[in-house]
Amino acid sequence: MSGLTLDASPETCHWGYFDATLSPAVTIDSGDEITINSVSGGPQNLPDAGFHVPPELLEIHAAGLPAMPGHILTGPVAVKGAQPGDVLRVDILDVSVRQDWGFNYFGPLKGTLPQDFPDLHHTIIPLDTARGVATMPWGLELPLAPFFGVMGVAPPPAWGRISTIEPRVHGGNIDNKELVAGSTLYLPVFAQGALFSCGDGHGAQGDGEVCVTAIETALQGRFRLTVIKDRKLAFPQAETPTHYITMGMAPDLDRCAEMALRDMITLVHQRAGISREQAYMLCSLAGDLRITQTVNREKGVHMMMAKNLIDPT
Repeated sequence: MSGLTLDASPETCHWGYFDATLSPAVTIDSGDEITINSVSGGPQNLPDAGFHVPPELLEIHAAGLPAMPGHILTGPVAVKGAQPGDVLRVDILDVSVRQDWGFNYFGPLKGTLPQDFPDLHHTIIPLDTARGVATMPWGLELPLAPFFGVMGVAPPPAWGRISTIEPRVHGGNIDNKELVAGSTLYLPVFAQGALFSCGDGHGAQGDGEVCVTAIETALQGRFRLTVIKDRKLAFPQAETPTHYITMGMAPDLDRCAEMALRDMITLVHQRAGISREQAYMLCSLAGDLRITQTVNREKGVHMMMAKNLIDPT
């Protein structure tokens, strides 16, 4: 079924958690495209009158607050043929902003500097989707670069119900600003159908997402979901049109960097046909380690390597 649209609603969203026992909101064939609409934020994040609030967001609020804090995710989408041990290829074909505002908040015990800001700060940020800019309170026009902060499959069934806040091996709250339209995410599969969900729409974010939030907003994404049977993946990876990306997620940034580096060494070794020692050297000379985010308890580091340095010509 190609060209399907999955709207956000109380029936098609799960708020605050991933769970391998969730029933699919919809099932598609491998290789099909699907458009997914998302919403973001609780009642405390709504703007004053004058902005467009998607009615489905209010319906989700009215259905009740989540048992655990986290993100509103649309899904899951089951992909026929996906089995544990497979890889789900998520081609991000298009991402667009669905409303004329976003929000940012931070406060005590949150973010990269949890002790430095003792008061709650909540800011509504107007979004001009026609011009592709966000207007900051002091007048700066910040370019929009929308992406989904959360894209993930069901976690291992033995984990039970887990929070959406921490990114883990199933993906989830990755918060990688490279995953805009034109990029591809690869996720290990742990449950039948893979059970892909997304949300946590970001209008713009810097590497680190240091205050704990980006420009949080509602997005529409168009994806192609494809099951890969002949690839084994220990941890999520991605690619842009120009770069390969490996990822590490753990409470400690040093461990995150080691995870991302080890996977990149393996990727370079395999794709370039050079020794692991040579791949390690190339990672030092041409690879870029970047901090993905420092605010989700499980922190993130990703490593980028230009494709033209390792792909056969």
